[in-house]
Amino acid sequence: MKFTVPTELDGICVKDFLRRHCSVSARTLAKLKRTEMGITCNGEHIRSIDILHAGDIINLTFPKDDMYLEPIDLPVEIVYEDSQVIIFNKPPYMPVHPVKDYRLNTLANAAAFHAISMGENYIFRVINRLDKDTSGLVLAAKNAYAAAFLKSHTEKLYIALCEGKIERSGTIDEPLRLKEGHGIQREIGEGGVRAVTHYKVLKNYGDEYTLLEIRLETGRTHQIRAHFSGKGYPLAGDSMYGGSRKKFPRQCLHCMQISFIHPESGKTITVRKDIDFFEEIK
Repeated sequence: MKFTVPTELDGICVKDFLRRHCSVSARTLAKLKRTEMGITCNGEHIRSIDILHAGDIINLTFPKDDMYLEPIDLPVEIVYEDSQVIIFNKPPYMPVHPVKDYRLNTLANAAAFHAISMGENYIFRVINRLDKDTSGLVLAAKNAYAAAFLKSHTEKLYIALCEGKIERSGTIDEPLRLKEGHGIQREIGEGGVRAVTHYKVLKNYGDEYTLLEIRLETGRTHQIRAHFSGKGYPLAGDSMYGGSRKKFPRQCLHCMQISFIHPESGKTITVRKDIDFFEEIK
């Protein structure tokens, strides 16, 4: 990863430049200092206390990660990739990470296989985690710096099919709490954490279904599913939250767009992958 020192920062020390202006965490900086040629200036090793000048090119070489996941060749589409990030189009019914009942056929296993096939070695650092039955774009970082940076420089859009007719776009600003007697299911209720969901009505299918575009202001567990269920419009196919599975075998929720500021170039990148829930069940 490379950074160029701008004119206005002439005379700044390496540590301040990386921490204040490049968003390098203290933990990552410590790892870079312990890595041979982890921080260089114009191709030469440099210390964190050294002074930089305008036009200097700082290169960061991250230590290799330890691969601990079993690599498995799985049919997962890669829609974007460069030296810092990778975006998968996760199919439904695939967990992002290994869990008790799904140890091998996960997106993390597929990512490990792809990394090895490309001659790379990195931990699968997910920026947006999707439920097993939710499909769509999953953004992952290839190093600790990119992961920390992307956490606050990424926006996501979802598309969902709800049961019932929602006539107007709007916002749901209701707290979510763990439902009593359940290990993961959420519900709207006092004492919960604030959760804000913005939605835009895209299409009504009579009184039976409504297609929505959704943007989350907060990122709570099952936020979309719990919010619309609590308002009387559960996602089609979402049996956990009251949706019917007569027509749709899984909750109709898909992460269709990810926009992020690239951690190295600073450019905004937008990736989109649409879905037709009705076409999926044909």
